[in-house]
Amino acid sequence: MNTYFLVMFLVGLASIGMAFMPALTKRTGISYSLLYVAVGALVYLAWPNSLPSPLPQENTSLTVHLTELIVIISLMGTGIKIDHTFSFRKWSNPMKLVAIAMSLCMIVCGILGYYILGLALPSAFLLAAVLAPTDPVLAADVQIGPPDEKIRSDSKFALTTEAGINDGMAFPFTWLAITLALAASGEELQLMHWFGYHLLYKIAAGLFLGWLCGKLVGYLVFTVSKKHKLIKHGDGFLAISLTLFTYGFTELLHGYGFIAVFVAAITLRHAEKGNDYHQQLHSFTDQTERALLGVLLIFFGGTLVSGIFEPLTLRIVLFSLLFLLVVRPVIGYLSLAGSQMHWKERLTVSFFGIRGMGSVFYLAFALDHADFVHKDELWAIVAFTMLSSIVMHGLTATPIMNRLQDQIAEGKIPK
Repeated sequence: MNTYFLVMFLVGLASIGMAFMPALTKRTGISYSLLYVAVGALVYLAWPNSLPSPLPQENTSLTVHLTELIVIISLMGTGIKIDHTFSFRKWSNPMKLVAIAMSLCMIVCGILGYYILGLALPSAFLLAAVLAPTDPVLAADVQIGPPDEKIRSDSKFALTTEAGINDGMAFPFTWLAITLALAASGEELQLMHWFGYHLLYKIAAGLFLGWLCGKLVGYLVFTVSKKHKLIKHGDGFLAISLTLFTYGFTELLHGYGFIAVFVAAITLRHAEKGNDYHQQLHSFTDQTERALLGVLLIFFGGTLVSGIFEPLTLRIVLFSLLFLLVVRPVIGYLSLAGSQMHWKERLTVSFFGIRGMGSVFYLAFALDHADFVHKDELWAIVAFTMLSSIVMHGLTATPIMNRLQDQIAEGKIPK
């Protein structure tokens, strides 16, 4: 069987299917991520020798770039959806989730990885950084809707904004793991360089360059183009253009592109908040993201039947379930103590710490930059945690969020 045509067929089929998935998810209450992973597993069981290997450790560079692409597109879509103007008061809940919950989850995860799983110190640090961020790509069912959505939800806003922020904030800790791995292989330990360059400079550069790019494009779109009628109705592809421009520009200047893309999206969103053009930008970004996600989920399903779980042990299984069911929920709930959010919403936010494509990107990125021991074990841990999250959150997200929204509408939970 011709591999090229088979891959083309699967890409087309995955893209076509994504057009129907939101409606199907709404009716069945089952996340489309779970369905696509199952399809991917079946496809690779049927044609194991006719398709390219889905194992990320055999295609590290390709894995980095594909997951990198979908994460930045997702970050753009996430930022465009956020109607809340930034302030420390309005954004206090997601800031707590990033500053407190994410930090404590990394500490606990690193300790468990080192003492329970027996990972080397650099690998334990890497595991902590990789599993720390919640995922903007697989979290559509628990995020806020398109721009100017009339329904308000503190829990959805917190989950959406947390996913947008912490996917960039995990980068310096991934670089810390890389720094430790390079030192373990005989290179000089450069903690001060990491602190000054990877932690301080690259975050600051990402924030500033993202704001600059968002301001520039916002001015071109809503001032120059509006005056001279340069943009046609329906040109939503500008969102992808801004994504690639911002990410490439920021990375060329050695800033964190993930942070820059999210900041650029929020800046553009608030350039002229009431303009209907934001709907078009969101729609095009969402369609592009879902088409690419369908393909990646099929490949992820293929990894599950192609040997990624060979190093899986009972300890790894227990670790992943402990992390998803205890560590994130407990720390997430406690980090929101003192907020005005209803306890049911706090419980919901703490439970839906979805792990996904961001974790795959960070792991592939780190393994492409340094030599870590326990590579196969790390892939097995991340894959099992991601699969568990897809199953657990994919089956519960729609019914729980709908129930929560009904209680808000009925006045049982204060708005």
